[in-house]
Amino acid sequence: MLPYACLTSLPECPDVILAIDQGTTGTTTLAVDERARIVGRAYAPVTQRYPRPGWVEHDPDQIWQGVLQSVRRAMEAAPSDSVAAVGITNQRETAVAWDAATLEPLGPAIVWQDVRTAPQMADLEAGGHGNAIRAATGLRPSPYFSAGKFAWMLNHLPNVAAARDAGRLRLGTVDAWLMARLTGGAHLSDATNASRTLLMDLDTGRWSTDMTELFGIPAQALPEIVPSVGECAVTGVDAPVAPGTPISGIAGDQQAALFGHLAVAPGAAKVTYGTGCFLLQHAGDTRPPDIEDLLTTVALGRPHGLTYAYEGSVFTGGALVQWLRDELGLIESAPEIETLARAVPDTGGAVVVPAFTGLGAPYWDPDARGAILGLTRGVSSAHLARASLEAIVHQVQDVLELMPPLAGDLFVDGGAAANDLLLQLQAASAVRAVARPADIETTALGAAYLAGLAQGVWSGVNELRALRPAPTRFEPGQETLAISRPTWRRAVQRTRGWASAPSDA
Repeated sequence: MLPYACLTSLPECPDVILAIDQGTTGTTTLAVDERARIVGRAYAPVTQRYPRPGWVEHDPDQIWQGVLQSVRRAMEAAPSDSVAAVGITNQRETAVAWDAATLEPLGPAIVWQDVRTAPQMADLEAGGHGNAIRAATGLRPSPYFSAGKFAWMLNHLPNVAAARDAGRLRLGTVDAWLMARLTGGAHLSDATNASRTLLMDLDTGRWSTDMTELFGIPAQALPEIVPSVGECAVTGVDAPVAPGTPISGIAGDQQAALFGHLAVAPGAAKVTYGTGCFLLQHAGDTRPPDIEDLLTTVALGRPHGLTYAYEGSVFTGGALVQWLRDELGLIESAPEIETLARAVPDTGGAVVVPAFTGLGAPYWDPDARGAILGLTRGVSSAHLARASLEAIVHQVQDVLELMPPLAGDLFVDGGAAANDLLLQLQAASAVRAVARPADIETTALGAAYLAGLAQGVWSGVNELRALRPAPTRFEPGQETLAISRPTWRRAVQRTRGWASAPSDA
């Protein structure tokens, strides 16, 4: 690694931070300069596979190839081909298994949306394990998290069981998979990702023996937990950047987005409108009391301790807009939904509940399924578009109502945050100003900030704040929701438990 002073002063030294954002639908790579400006950007899609109802899978090799492709294209666009450091952020609870010797995947990646382990999670809850899981991890038994997915792989994929028996099994979330490929085999994960597995003790920041035994996960197959900020490894010969480049920042996508907003004070909160919608509120340096129906999680892993956050996860957000585009053909591109929704003043009485893979917070119902209620012959595609945007807003509001009072504006990011109508409706629902940054790639920027701070490219959060352009603010009162909160709750109730209902056959 180059000396600290070299990183901040000499022109021949690395001057680009590379941020890899591996998300549910694709990989975005940003090249960020010392002024915190995006100077290179590229994207590579990832194919989602749905082999059975409720199952969602990725090909780990395709994820890796997408990283290679997006990094190379971002660097082609950047003014410098030298990299000071790499930051990684990723879809979180998605589970991957691979061979320690060959680095070959042992099966498909099981995506965070996947609900195949719902019966096992229900059995844990019924067996009285829910309170112990919550006390240890801050989470709840849910197919959302990684431990059940790891256990399913061990029980159903012969390659995974054989690798365990041979002592060559590696299990991890996507950050650990990318770390292995970037370094040539290092088995590392940061505290934010580890805190989403149901296997990490939230008080100590270490793997919990009680949880690994409960789920039957071999501890030796799990990665070493490292801080989110600080050099933890260097790239190997197969990486798309020069060998020996420091990897200095890792955070799960939602925690990276929180840091990307520089929301580091207790009470600061953000919503990411991605495939799902994820609300995180910073809760300080000590583990806060649990709040029923919210999750307690790690905000950031530091070299000498953890910071914490409350989280509410909405499983279907921007994916609803994708469904309107790809499956129903109501729009040709995602931005068109705003124009279509603005063509009508209300929803025509229609309510959309997008429980495609169950409901997250505050319902935590993997057996819920999507529905459109209140249909009449007068409901048009424009009404459905507006009802879909209002559904996203109501799901976010469901979580906001559980959180402690927010400090300041509600920060927003993610692809759907480009939709002005959506944010105006969210401000109306929350009765609070919504602040959208100048660049909504906040997740990737958060990873870049972590990596750059670790290498001394920036002196601290205050310097980064001074470099950021002012956000666009959306004040309450610009729009009004057509769907009332009681009507929304009534519609949600109609969808609950649908997949577990007795068959009429």
